[in-house]
Amino acid sequence: MAVTTTPVDDGAIDGFSEGLHGELLRPGDPNYDETRAIWNGMIDRRPALILRAMGVSDVIAAVNFARDHDVVLAVRGGGHNIAGNAVCDDGLMLDLSVMRSVRVDPTERTARVEAGATLADVDHETQAFGLATPFGINSTTGVAGLTLGGGFGWLTRRYGMTVDNLRSVDIVTADGELRHASETENADLFWGIRGGGGNFGVVTSFEFDLHEVGPEILSGPIVYAGEDARDVIRHVRDFNEDAPEEAAVWIVLRKAPPLPFLPEDVHGVGVVLVVTFYAGDMAEGAAVLAPLREYGDPIADAVGPHQYAAFQQAFDPLLTEGSRNYWKSHNFSELSDDAIDTAVEYAADLPSPLSEIFFAQLGGAMARVPSDATAYPHRDAEYAMNVHTRWEDPAMDDECIAWSRAFFDAMAPHATGGVYANFISEATGEEDLAYGRNGDRLAEVKAEYDPENLFRLNQNVEPAR
Repeated sequence: MAVTTTPVDDGAIDGFSEGLHGELLRPGDPNYDETRAIWNGMIDRRPALILRAMGVSDVIAAVNFARDHDVVLAVRGGGHNIAGNAVCDDGLMLDLSVMRSVRVDPTERTARVEAGATLADVDHETQAFGLATPFGINSTTGVAGLTLGGGFGWLTRRYGMTVDNLRSVDIVTADGELRHASETENADLFWGIRGGGGNFGVVTSFEFDLHEVGPEILSGPIVYAGEDARDVIRHVRDFNEDAPEEAAVWIVLRKAPPLPFLPEDVHGVGVVLVVTFYAGDMAEGAAVLAPLREYGDPIADAVGPHQYAAFQQAFDPLLTEGSRNYWKSHNFSELSDDAIDTAVEYAADLPSPLSEIFFAQLGGAMARVPSDATAYPHRDAEYAMNVHTRWEDPAMDDECIAWSRAFFDAMAPHATGGVYANFISEATGEEDLAYGRNGDRLAEVKAEYDPENLFRLNQNVEPAR
């Protein structure tokens, strides 16, 4: 086995390790390979050092060490980042996954969340009080990466994006200082982290606003045959135009997975899933969603009462770690007939049974926030698309990536020109599309807090010069 070495001398590393509370791993140590592995199986990088941080002091020590010795620094929260920026070759990987406490204040309706926590960790604690904040749709996702990129999910139309519900953070910046950032303290830094990714430091904890949600909500998929996809998607699009903000209806094009509510004879066959969610009174939700459930001739209808935390985990079996993943993204102000036709055409030729195309319905509360109020700029998007290409065999890499890029290009004429930063797989200029009109201000904030670009393993913003 090849051993990766660091240009830093052993004496400096020994001095670094002496002041740590967490575990410092090197190639060949027990748990090294397990710790460097992240969700996307395409990523296989070998850090010279991995620090499993136990607290803020470890984070400060790691930032100071990387800066003082010019060592590449990668920061891992939940390890779900599609681009693999949580791990590096040769440098220092700062692993925050042990730091995952969640403290709920049910009176103030807030939660203080450490940077290694997953969505499941937060849901478990907040739902004990019938509370939640808008997150994503896969419970193993890390809170940190999701939030810093913007964050959207089933609750976004009613309560806004994840960053819209962020009250404050504690963050270690490139100078090794722990800062508190909020609307009233280090406000420019707080603006930047709400959509600007990990460009400005290592967030060690997040404070979120919470809302009454569940614990039981009305949700679930309605599944139609693939040959009905064009008509079904048009019907959903028309329904969504006038739907209340409590409703969120997403569209998924894929091969039918072996879910228990689907007949065996459709497993592996092309389908369209209309995934419904209603964040409000169950009876009102039933009435609102009725036009969807009464439409056409579905293969299955699994809409019904579900525990909110359980529904947040419903798609986890389709998103387990270790598979190979390559994603592309577009935002849309509308789903035109041509856009729908193009998506259905490409869905008929998915490169693997695990791949899918989904359109997440946005708008609502998210759209009422001005585009320059936070670093996340795409407040005009009514839908976000994820070209979610996923496969197992490395021999399929070229085929799957080529399909993704071709579909991305084919959908571009129908899109807004914006993309979601958390869905970017590689540095191909899409950072500019992610940050849009807020790019110049982000560069100025970057220059103030990280002028040497220590935090560059991300959807990177170059410091203004």
